[in-house]
Amino acid sequence: MPLEPAARPPTTLSGAFADLNPTVAVNGLIGFVFAATGPVAVILSVGAQGGLSESQLASWIFGSFFLNGLITLLFCWRYRQPLAFFWTIPGAVLVGPALGHLSFSEVVGAFIATGALMLLLGFSGWVRRAMQVVPMPIVMGMVAGVFLRFGTDLIDSLHKDPGVAVPMVLVFIVLSALPSLGRRVPPMIGAMLVGILAIVLVGRFAPDMATTAVLARPELQSPQWSWPAMLELVVPLAITVLVVQNGQGVAVLKAAGHDAPVNAVTIACGLGSMLTAMVGTVSTCLTGPTNAILASSGPREQHYTGGLVVGLLALAFGLLSPLFTRLMLATPPAFIAALAGLAMLRVLQTSFVTAFAGRFTLGALITFLVTVSDKTILDIGAPFWGLLAGLAVSWLLERQDLRATMAQTK
Repeated sequence: MPLEPAARPPTTLSGAFADLNPTVAVNGLIGFVFAATGPVAVILSVGAQGGLSESQLASWIFGSFFLNGLITLLFCWRYRQPLAFFWTIPGAVLVGPALGHLSFSEVVGAFIATGALMLLLGFSGWVRRAMQVVPMPIVMGMVAGVFLRFGTDLIDSLHKDPGVAVPMVLVFIVLSALPSLGRRVPPMIGAMLVGILAIVLVGRFAPDMATTAVLARPELQSPQWSWPAMLELVVPLAITVLVVQNGQGVAVLKAAGHDAPVNAVTIACGLGSMLTAMVGTVSTCLTGPTNAILASSGPREQHYTGGLVVGLLALAFGLLSPLFTRLMLATPPAFIAALAGLAMLRVLQTSFVTAFAGRFTLGALITFLVTVSDKTILDIGAPFWGLLAGLAVSWLLERQDLRATMAQTK
């Protein structure tokens, strides 16, 4: 399948400056801050669970922002649409349990293989058909299973460190309950600021800056190829990118009147995933939440300039990744747990609703239970077995749902 044509006439620097207005610029800033708060807390939480070093985490964050920021700039410029690329959060969550029995080199090898698979699907034009192979409720049953820990860690932080976590949750609730105020101060940003204030007031923020590098020094990772890592991670990672993340990103852009270039996006995710894997970063995706923010207000034909703002800010954040990593790691564990948990609440809610609101509910339940069990069989983690078990149960016991789904896709 050919790549979708670029916007005509081509974007120019003077045209981009003329299209940039305060509304879309602020949307770009908010979209970037969203990506740099809760989702980064997810990376740090996963990295801590998997025993990654601070330098490995800084390298991961460099790839997440700097390299994906370059892709964002290229696509927003070429297609004049708000096409922001970051990393798959569900995919990052999958990595945490995998690092319990796989080496980081094996995980990096799986990242590269996932990118190659997506690249093949992008050039073949099979993406839409590939999205239909696994029923969405079963996929979201797996996602709910891997995300559940963030919800329980949020509750645990309220018990272990109420002085930090409770103010964050209260501010998040207040800003979410008052939309007029929440538009001025997004709930996640408010929770982060209050958490930082609480940490400073109790005197628990003292990072050692003497040995901290300011500019990024990405660590090249040597991949190791292993069948257990491939079986456990490649298919679930590809599904989370193509179905969960890209599907959401394309949907929010379509709702705002944009026709996202699906083939080009898929190829970019494949190439981007292979490139960012070399510095230890999980797979690239077209982000849903950030693009939803970019397309939320302002003239539709000017939304792309908000994406350019996101891309430029991502470059700066990536270049300073060691500094930001040290600052975040110097905060109490409850701050990271609360921030990551709050960031995942809506995603966790959507996962449960999608998994159990319609068809394939039994298959989704089995997928969820097997995934939550976190049992490793043949050195392959629970998410893979959850998908396999859910599909088998649905094939045996929910054939009516399968027939109805197949009829809709014809």
